[in-house]
Amino acid sequence: MVLLIIIIFLALVFDFINGFHDAANSIATIVATKVLTPLQAVLWAAFFNFSAYFISKYWIGEFKIGNTIAKTVSEDFITLEVILAGIIAAITWNLLTWKLGIPSSSSHTLIGGFMGAALAHAFTVDGADINTVVNYAKVVPIILFIFMAPLIGMMVAYFLTIIILNVCRKANPSKADKWFKRFQLVSSALFSLGHGANDAQKVMGIIGAAVIYYYTQVDPMEAYQTADDPFKYFVDHWSWVPLASFIMIALGTMSGGWKIVKTMGTKITKVTSLEGVAAETAGAITLYTAEHFGIPVSTTHTITGSIIGVGITKRVSAVRWGVTISLLWAWILTIPVSAIIAAILYYIISIF
Repeated sequence: MVLLIIIIFLALVFDFINGFHDAANSIATIVATKVLTPLQAVLWAAFFNFSAYFISKYWIGEFKIGNTIAKTVSEDFITLEVILAGIIAAITWNLLTWKLGIPSSSSHTLIGGFMGAALAHAFTVDGADINTVVNYAKVVPIILFIFMAPLIGMMVAYFLTIIILNVCRKANPSKADKWFKRFQLVSSALFSLGHGANDAQKVMGIIGAAVIYYYTQVDPMEAYQTADDPFKYFVDHWSWVPLASFIMIALGTMSGGWKIVKTMGTKITKVTSLEGVAAETAGAITLYTAEHFGIPVSTTHTITGSIIGVGITKRVSAVRWGVTISLLWAWILTIPVSAIIAAILYYIISIF
């Protein structure tokens, strides 16, 4: 039980870190266009991060993304030590990339850590089939969306910007800018809702996997073992976990993350209020679509692709491709590096 409590605590710590690590995703453009001050922006984003709990629970009626995360690894290779190593690896990579100001994916570092530790565990089990460790039906869509999410965000943002420019081509520039600054409050709120709904559930998935493993080990005839959907049973009976997950990500967002705000808001391309509306709306559409299908995606990847999309409507050179390529490398390396860190940590934890 002590180890389970430690895992739940660290998972919520990761959730908090995820909040300030990814705060820039929904507020970078609104800060860059001076619609809100940084303090006002984080409070705005945090409120809607938390509000996403009520949409997921009472409107959608389930936590699909949390369910997907809990099932990325075969239950035969899940142990509390595996989950602990995965969480510590995810926290380590998140803090490192935050320190360096790199907008990497909190989602993918958590998934990479979980898989890496499970694979390390499988190598210690005699006769284990390594090929069955990862649940590819869940993981392959996640990996594909490393590339698909920013592409979808980019295309939606590009066409949305073109449509807006054509509709407003005869508008008074000064009046139009004032209106789009107001619209940015709405678009950033929509994106913050998507961020909260998408990212808070990932921690729920990890905690759910730990709780389900613990209780099925304590009592093989436990309800988790006989439930049609163990994760849904977990959510119904540990109802404080979803609420705590959304609270922690909101608190994390309130704490800021200014280095990444600077990268997202100014270094990729210069963003106007009109373009901010297009980028955030495109990002929100991408997140809601992925959530509908239960695919955990990176809010970081999504908004980056959306910002690039609005940038190339001006000209391709308006996007600082050197910064973008550096971000792409960080995205590609996140899962394998997190997996390696988690594998090493698993072996260290196993010694004790």
